[in-house]
Order: sequence, then C-alpha cells, then structure tokens
Amino acid sequence: MPQSLWKRHGLVLAAGAACILVNGKGIGPLWLVGLALLVTGLLMRRAMTRAQRPPSEEAPPLALDIPVNGRWMARNGPATKVPSHTHNLAQTYAIDLARRPAPEPVWLWPLTRRPESYPSFGEPLLAPANGQVVAARDGQRDHLTRTSLAGLLYVLPEGFMRSLGLPRHLLGNHLILDLGNGAYAVFAHLRRHSLKVAVGDHVTAGQSLAECGNSGNSSEPHLHFQLMDSPDLTTAHGLRFTWRYQDDDGHEHEGVPADNTCFVPVRRAPADSSNPYAAS
Repeated sequence: MPQSLWKRHGLVLAAGAACILVNGKGIGPLWLVGLALLVTGLLMRRAMTRAQRPPSEEAPPLALDIPVNGRWMARNGPATKVPSHTHNLAQTYAIDLARRPAPEPVWLWPLTRRPESYPSFGEPLLAPANGQVVAARDGQRDHLTRTSLAGLLYVLPEGFMRSLGLPRHLLGNHLILDLGNGAYAVFAHLRRHSLKVAVGDHVTAGQSLAECGNSGNSSEPHLHFQLMDSPDLTTAHGLRFTWRYQDDDGHEHEGVPADNTCFVPVRRAPADSSNPYAAS
C-alpha cells in the first residue's frame, strides 16, 4: 500500500509547484501549502527510491545476448558504478548503448541535430533471450538531440518535468519482455512507430523487436536497457545481467562493458541463448 502512494509523488510535486507559481501575495497560506507539498513529494520520491534498492541477497547475474549488432559504446553502466542510474524505476543495473562512431558533443553550435544524424537511430534492437511481450508503446515523437551546452541546460529541467509524470514520459517509446522466472527486460527510447511486436507476442532470442530512437528523456539516439523483477517499473527491483562481448583490442569478456568502452557482441551458442539463466 505505501508504494502505491509513493508512486504518486509527481502529482504532489506538480501541485506544490502550481501553488507557489499562482501565489501572488508573497509568503502566505497558499505559498506554505505549496512548500509543504513540495517537501512531501520529495520525501515520497525518496521513500520510493529506497524501496527499490536491491535486496541484500541478490540472484546471480542472468546470462543474456547483447540486444544489438555492430560496434557500440557503453555509457552509465553497472560495471562502472552501482546504481548505474538510480534505484528509482528499477534502474540500479541499467545501461545505455550508443552506436559508434557518432557526432561528438559540442559547446555552442549546432544547438541541436536531427536524430537521423546519429548511427544509432534506426538500428534494429534484438531480443536478448526467448520471452513474451508484456508492454509496448511507440507513439511518442523522436525529438532533436540535446548534446550542446544549451541542449544540456534544457534537458536537465526537461528531465525533471518528465519525472513528474508516468514512467513512459521518461522511457519514451518502450517495450518490456517477460523472460520467465521473474525477470523482465526493458528497452527504452525506441523510434516512433518502429515496433515489430505487440503485447502477447512470443519472441525468440535474436529476433528483431524495434528500432533505436530518441524519444523520452534522451539527449541523443541510444538504447536504455535494464532488467527487473516485476513488470511494474514503480515497484520493481533491478536485476544484474551478463553479456559476452569483444573490445576494440580483440579481447573477449564475460560481464558488462565499463563506461566509454566500445565493443561488439559475441553471440552465445543456441543452447545458451535459449536459456537466459545459463551459468556465467
């Protein structure tokens, strides 16, 4: 019951901000109500985040195939720090993947670029194991990039505003796969109208699911990937996973690539890829 209330923290924060913004009489009853709502909303968000921390005894990492082809760079991943993003929305062990080479961030110009300027945009995203689609959305637009200084200054408040709404405002177009045994895979920031599967569909390892896009809380086209123990992002806990990959020096690894590591996937044998719980 408490968690069902905590997930409404965005509404409380928005109500508090509205009270303060419409207040035109300085510090007074409405201003104090707004302040109280803001504090309450922040405490609710903190409680929700704490509730989504992984349990003290965690399951071993799940062995999966990498859900992309080609050369990509890892960003904000659990090999570098945990939580890699935040415990909120089960992002404890999430990772961002971007195709490389790609346009470098700039300070001033161009302020934005079209998502088609990046090689990640439109790249096929693949099922990391056999599973069933339990959630799928692809109606949000792919926006311009935010990789300049002005874009960064814009994306920070934009991300906060998105966090006040439902998770889909942050994820953008997304899908969730049930991999069985209490594991769910999340693909976020998909390209608009690129889904090749629907809720209820059964998929096999390596099957094309959608295309990489730039929807939701995204500064450039990339894939946000995570595992969790429930299909509900507001109550789930993040789960660890392990991949096989080859770095630019030609060395093969089992694990998750560290931030700024460029890699290509090493596919598992068919017997392994059909079982996401194979020993790592």
